[in-house]
Amino acid sequence: MLLNKENRNLALIGAGYWGKNLARNFHQLGVLHSICDASNKTLEILAEQYKDLNSTVNPDEILSNEKITRVAIAAPAYMHYELTKKALLAGKDVFVEKPLCLDLKEAAELVNLSKERNRILMVGHLLQYHPCVEHIKALLASGEFGKLHYISSSRLNLGKFRMEENALWSFAPHDLSVILSLVGDILPENIQCVGGAYLNPRVVDTTMTTMRFNGDVRAHVHVSWLNPFKEQKLIIVCSDGFMVFDDTKAWNEKLVIYRQHLVWSNGQTPVPNKTLGEAVSVTEAEPLKRECAHFIECCESRIEPRTNGYEGLRVLSTLTFAQESLEADGVPVMIKEADAEKNIKKS
Repeated sequence: MLLNKENRNLALIGAGYWGKNLARNFHQLGVLHSICDASNKTLEILAEQYKDLNSTVNPDEILSNEKITRVAIAAPAYMHYELTKKALLAGKDVFVEKPLCLDLKEAAELVNLSKERNRILMVGHLLQYHPCVEHIKALLASGEFGKLHYISSSRLNLGKFRMEENALWSFAPHDLSVILSLVGDILPENIQCVGGAYLNPRVVDTTMTTMRFNGDVRAHVHVSWLNPFKEQKLIIVCSDGFMVFDDTKAWNEKLVIYRQHLVWSNGQTPVPNKTLGEAVSVTEAEPLKRECAHFIECCESRIEPRTNGYEGLRVLSTLTFAQESLEADGVPVMIKEADAEKNIKKS
């Protein structure tokens, strides 16, 4: 979706490690008006790439500019609440990178504020816009794989090491977002998380989170930045087959399905049926560009984003409860949906 110069009404706050990718996509979509970053060096580099844009180190210049009606926020997570609130109060539609913020009450405040001001609030849960994930959702909805049993995800790598946020908060949000959507946009009933801190005693480097949902659907998420190789894999196990999404593979190998993975001997004993997987042809498209385009479409049409504030709150709730279990050395946490959303004003 390419727009005219008159439609350049979006500003980016935070143009560093990940923000520069948002800058590229919003610029290609023809909507980027200004870039804001605390680093003059970052702004100088981007000014060479995008000579037609305004730049500033002061977010207030962005928020007070009436020509800017949309703001994308890719600042550090601890700044998300303050910047998002200021943007909403200034009448801007807001795209904020994951997580929505770091506190559940503050997240609920942002969701309520977006509704009161009739503003779009979208959270950057990138995997929701991946063509392979969309295809997995369609396969599950079709019923051809039977009942969903459990989901396994792993997001492993060597680095990038963080000193502020742990591996759970840095790596897991995208996977948790997808898992919650696959089980019906609900919170788990029970969550347990264990992990270890090896590089810094205050920052956990690896975690394993297990969840139980209604209907005895299970899921586990393994994340680590202390792994000798990169792995980004999602496995969906159903009664009539498997789906494997490996985002490190080439496009024609990313999504593989396995049908009829077992047979029943004498109608009582399950026997593995080790058939070859079928690679699924999925149209190649950059998830981030699709995510950015979705935000613009929601702003133009005034429709709810796929990853709206409520979805962001569910993911933040899951992270918060997992962190609670992690700090208690793996003691399971029971979750009541009503308690998790008690601060949300129902329309």
